[in-house]
Amino acid sequence: MDFARQQRDPTRHLVGITAVILVHALVVYALVTGLGKKAIEVIKKPLTATIVEEIKAPPPPPPPPPKKIEIPKVPPPEMPYVPPPDVPVPTVPQEPVIAAVAPTPPPAPPVIAPPAPPAPPPPKPAVVRNPSFLNDCSPSMPGEAIRRNIEGEVTAHLYVDEKGNVTDVKIIKAEPPKIFDRAVIGALSQCKFQASGDKWIGEVPLSFKLQ
Repeated sequence: MDFARQQRDPTRHLVGITAVILVHALVVYALVTGLGKKAIEVIKKPLTATIVEEIKAPPPPPPPPPKKIEIPKVPPPEMPYVPPPDVPVPTVPQEPVIAAVAPTPPPAPPVIAPPAPPAPPPPKPAVVRNPSFLNDCSPSMPGEAIRRNIEGEVTAHLYVDEKGNVTDVKIIKAEPPKIFDRAVIGALSQCKFQASGDKWIGEVPLSFKLQ
C-alpha cells in the first residue's frame, strides 16, 4: 500500500478524534462526580516508605599464593680424570764428598779490663806566707789579754777564692791557746787580696805585745 494514501485515509483520523473525545468526557465526568477530589486526597496522604537494607555480599576469598616454581639443580658434568704423563727425572751421579772435620779451637779466655786508675786528688791550693793585703785587717789586742797581762803568738791560714775574698780562717798555732783566736778570726775574715783567678791559702803569723 502506498504510504501517502494511508496517511490520507479518513477512517484513520476518525479513530483518533473519537479517542480524544472519550478522554475529555471522562475528565468532565470525574470533575462533576467528585472523583477528582478523592484522587487529590489520596495523593495528599503520607506515604510510608520502607527502607530495605542492602544485603552486603561476603568478601571474596583471598587469592591463593603464587606457586613457587622450583628449578631443578643440575650438577655440573664431571670432567674425566686424565693422569699426567710420566716424565722420567734424570739422575745426576754424585761424587762422594769427604768432609774434613776441623778441630774445634779452644775458647778464647775472657778479656778482663784493667781497673780504672783512681781519680787524682784535686790540687791543693798553694800556701803563700805573708801575702800582701789590699786593706788594713790587723787584729787588735783582746781586752782579756790586756787585763791578764798576757802576750802571745798566733799563726793563721786564710782560704782565698778566685776573686781575692777570704772564705775561711783557721788557727794553725796559738801560744797561749784560745786567748787570741776569736780576735784573729774576726779581723782576718775581712781581708781583701788581689784577684788571681785561682784559689790559694795565705799563711799569716801574728804577734801580740803589750805596750
